[in-house]
Amino acid sequence: MALIVQKYGGTSVGTTERIRNVARRIAKWRRAGHQVVVVPSAMSGETNRLIGLAREIQSEPDLRELDVVASTGEQVTIGLLAMALKAQGIEARSYTGWQVRVVTDSAFTKARIQGIDEHRLRADLAAGIVPVVAGFQGIDGDGNVTTLGRGGSDTSGVALAAALKADECQIFTDVDGVYTTDPRIVPEARRLRQITFEEMLEMASLGSKVLQIRSVEFAGKYQVRLRVLSSLTDPDLDLDTEAKSGTLITFEEDEHMEQAVISGIAFARDEAKLTVMGVPDRPGVAYAILGPVADANIDVDMIIQNASVDGSTDFSFTVPRGDFNRAMAILEQVRTHVGARAVVGDNRICKVSMVGVGMRSHVGIASRMFRTLSEEGINIQMISTSEIKISVVVDEKYLELAVRVLHRAFDLDQQPA
Repeated sequence: MALIVQKYGGTSVGTTERIRNVARRIAKWRRAGHQVVVVPSAMSGETNRLIGLAREIQSEPDLRELDVVASTGEQVTIGLLAMALKAQGIEARSYTGWQVRVVTDSAFTKARIQGIDEHRLRADLAAGIVPVVAGFQGIDGDGNVTTLGRGGSDTSGVALAAALKADECQIFTDVDGVYTTDPRIVPEARRLRQITFEEMLEMASLGSKVLQIRSVEFAGKYQVRLRVLSSLTDPDLDLDTEAKSGTLITFEEDEHMEQAVISGIAFARDEAKLTVMGVPDRPGVAYAILGPVADANIDVDMIIQNASVDGSTDFSFTVPRGDFNRAMAILEQVRTHVGARAVVGDNRICKVSMVGVGMRSHVGIASRMFRTLSEEGINIQMISTSEIKISVVVDEKYLELAVRVLHRAFDLDQQPA
């Protein structure tokens, strides 16, 4: 039988009733003979509550102590879930991240996993015990509690699956898989049976909220087979049906992969654009502009440089909207240093992206995308491409229209042949 790691999100364990349903689902897999390791998140809303308490005490909480506080949400969940499993007649044992020894670096609130000691888990599995391991947390080399950042429980689950060489890592959430786009915007959006790691990584980085991007990176690096499926279905659903449900995230060489040119459309609302105008066009000017922005730990995404005949250039790039004001202040200081004419910004833009490995073997995708947007009167402000994605920046008011017309233009509501 298989070794399965099951990760449950905050909504899935949001109430004691849902925790009991999760226990019933795990028990079903265990009674079928599978070895199961479980990684739950904190109960829905709990991490926000804990961070709020910390900020009531200290407006800018000490990061080490904030990790001590924030990590307790998962500790509650693992204990409750282990109890619920025992009530189902399944032997279970809860573990915090430091009891298992999920070793991380010391970057508090955004630590990265460096290694996992899986020996205790293997001993439990051999004895027929279900280990319930707290997601989102670990311990650094000095024995400090660390957390992995928002969405870190996904990364915990995938990392444990990699360490244990699990047959599959199942990510249970409040949606039943990965869709061609957000069904709240396009009701005709279709659930994908399979998607490649490359496509899922692009979708996650471009705004899809189904999986945390670091978990997808981890899965791709260690070739962990991932499946996204719903925890809100009947926990007593037939096991064979459940095992084939959701969306399988796998490798492109899978002979059963859906042969669609475009797999999905992702979008990000929280974008802002900044332009440094009239910059002298000389070597090193890009670094002079972006270096101070990077030093402020502000992520830069799309970049465009337009040279003019007078020897100057306009330099545009996008940043997360929450960093817009800080970035503008930095660029005002940079403007004098580089001799630029002006700095302008727009925090009412969005990014819409089409993703698909089929782009590698099909021509005309970009022109079709641009024509579709043009026919709706949607102006494209910036363009970025890779082998398997095309992203455009447009005015925020056109986001939903752009997603709908592109979804229809590329027949994403239709099952592939």
